[in-house]
Amino acid sequence: MIARYRDVILAAVAAVALAAAWSIVPLEKKLNLGLDLQGGMHLVMEVDTEQIPAGTTVLDAVERAKEIIRNRVDALGVAEPVIQKQGDKWILVQLPGIKDPQKAIDLIGQTALLEFKLVSEKNLDDFLDKDGKVVEKKLPVDLQVLPGKEGPSAQLLIEKAQLMTGASLASAWMRPGELGTPVVSFEMTPKGGRDFAELTGRHVGRRLAIVLDGKVYSAPVIRSRIGGGSGVIEGRFTSDEAHNLALILRAGALPAPVKIVNKEIVGPTLGRDSIERGKLSALVATALVLLFMAVYYKGSGMIADVALCLNFLYLLAVLVWIKATITLPGIAGMALTMGMSVDGNVLIFERIREELRAGKTIRAAVDNGYARALL
Repeated sequence: MIARYRDVILAAVAAVALAAAWSIVPLEKKLNLGLDLQGGMHLVMEVDTEQIPAGTTVLDAVERAKEIIRNRVDALGVAEPVIQKQGDKWILVQLPGIKDPQKAIDLIGQTALLEFKLVSEKNLDDFLDKDGKVVEKKLPVDLQVLPGKEGPSAQLLIEKAQLMTGASLASAWMRPGELGTPVVSFEMTPKGGRDFAELTGRHVGRRLAIVLDGKVYSAPVIRSRIGGGSGVIEGRFTSDEAHNLALILRAGALPAPVKIVNKEIVGPTLGRDSIERGKLSALVATALVLLFMAVYYKGSGMIADVALCLNFLYLLAVLVWIKATITLPGIAGMALTMGMSVDGNVLIFERIREELRAGKTIRAAVDNGYARALL
């Protein structure tokens, strides 16, 4: 009895062993998973073409924005992100496995335009009404009122003339300040250092405003000419704020503001459900195929089952080797590959049976089965 169903029993054992091996190690330990499997964030961002600097084309601005966004995403440590251009002014960003979507949005979408401007020596109160709001008619064309990092209550009267920008920065990093609060130190390029020294030398005694995206982060008094091309940005930062600011300053400023036109967040629970269902369906289908081949084709079916398992393992090995990212359509493609492998074996085995029925020897039937399976 056991000998009669030996092939079936062996096929069932092989299916169970394959299922056990597949379940021991989590799928994400073997392969990089796509957004639909491990959860994450999908963004479509639009570059504001109306605010592109003069002399810069839309194509150049979008390409530069894409590279800067890529640099910021790389600093987040996201594995296998997708960042690509869509259409004329849109950028697609997919971040699989991101744990803090809001932090990623803040880092990616911030323009990070760093400017150095002088604080006006005029009295701000002369341009405010009794409620503390700016009276635009009174405000000279060469001045502007900018809020401080703490909010509108900390606003300052700033000269519009842009003395330097963050394009001169070579690096930026977070460090503890004199009072123990985090600050952002920066270092400029050689040319930027010379320009900064000249700037501070010309305006000793004036307050130099460090402006980021229209907010004044600090406005220290220039006590003397500052050489060496380095400085500090203070602003009562938390550690995370200082770290993020240093990160985006290192990555560079976007050439124009970007806005999010579509945002989708796939939770890890939904991704986990997709993985488990995909694994279950693949295992059930594989087990049924192994059993069918063993029952219908006996010993030859068992050989085909072994080849099928090896084919599947080789496929996984190649995907790991090339560091491929697996998505749900990818799992469907793997299942299709397995099905095509079985289909080839079925054609060969049926041809061998036809040759045997025609009176050929086993060797001749096998040779003809492989040589003429498609005829």
